[in-house]
Amino acid sequence: MLTEQTEYPRNSQIACEYIGSLFLVMAAISPIILFNRVLDSGIALAVLANALAVGFVLFALIEMFGAISGAHFNPAVTLAMVVSGQMKWLRASTYILVQMAGGFTGMIFSHLMFYHEIPQIIAISGVTRSGGNYLSEILGTFILVLAIFFLVENRSEKTSLVIGMLVGGELIATSSTMFANPQVTFARIFTYSAAGVKPFDGMIFILMEIAGAILAVLVWKTICRQ
Repeated sequence: MLTEQTEYPRNSQIACEYIGSLFLVMAAISPIILFNRVLDSGIALAVLANALAVGFVLFALIEMFGAISGAHFNPAVTLAMVVSGQMKWLRASTYILVQMAGGFTGMIFSHLMFYHEIPQIIAISGVTRSGGNYLSEILGTFILVLAIFFLVENRSEKTSLVIGMLVGGELIATSSTMFANPQVTFARIFTYSAAGVKPFDGMIFILMEIAGAILAVLVWKTICRQ
């Protein structure tokens, strides 16, 4: 898990995964709408604002919920925990369902916040993210999951800060702007903002994210479990 956990009721863990996923997606979508569509700042500044927002918010969310649920907020991370033998499938499937639901809710809330400017709740994105973006999602998810496993392995006390900085940094260092999260990818299929991804590319992204997560577990096992 992202941080050392104590025993909390299952409902508490599920609630944390739902709320964390919700606010993570809001951080991924809302800055793009605000800067690009409302403030007319241009997409370059919007992406930079997005990187800062996601990094800061993720840092806070891990600090808040890490000790309760592990602060996954990401089906790829949850799947990696299963593949590594640190989590059972039944619990993982519940996590993944609430992560997906939380992310979708976060997308709707992002649209509702700007409804007075852009009166639309759900749209099917037409933003194309193909070619090298697919490789980008493998690499982004790989380094995210690998960082989590190594930080936990080393019992780092700065896990939340490092992950927040990593995600914010990789967001502006990858061609896809580092989705690296199937629930975020799914939610962004339904946004009208430039943060979106068209359905076909979104499905490929999710496959690439799963591949990146599994590859990270294999590398971690090779290095740390010899």
